[in-house]
Amino acid sequence: HMVLAEDITDYKNLTIETRLNGEVMQNAKLSQLIFDIPILISYVSKAMAWRAGDVLVTGTPGGVGFKRNPPIFMKPGDNVEIEITEIGTLSNTIKDEII
Repeated sequence: HMVLAEDITDYKNLTIETRLNGEVMQNAKLSQLIFDIPILISYVSKAMAWRAGDVLVTGTPGGVGFKRNPPIFMKPGDNVEIEITEIGTLSNTIKDEII
């Protein structure tokens, strides 16, 4: 699934949602980021060259696991989905760390 920049009319109005095992943990508009996306891209570009498939990780909206009561932490086997409206969903299964 590919989305072109011209397909997005107002990126600040897009919603980012994080789900853990299907349960919504975080939900926020991109307009709520502390730093705007173009500023983040410019900053990162000073340290590295962007390549196809690179992902910009912006930090986290409210709903962080350790701030919940009781705290929620990911564990092996959990499924994490991060969805941005009009763009798509990134889905990963948590694995044990191999030392």
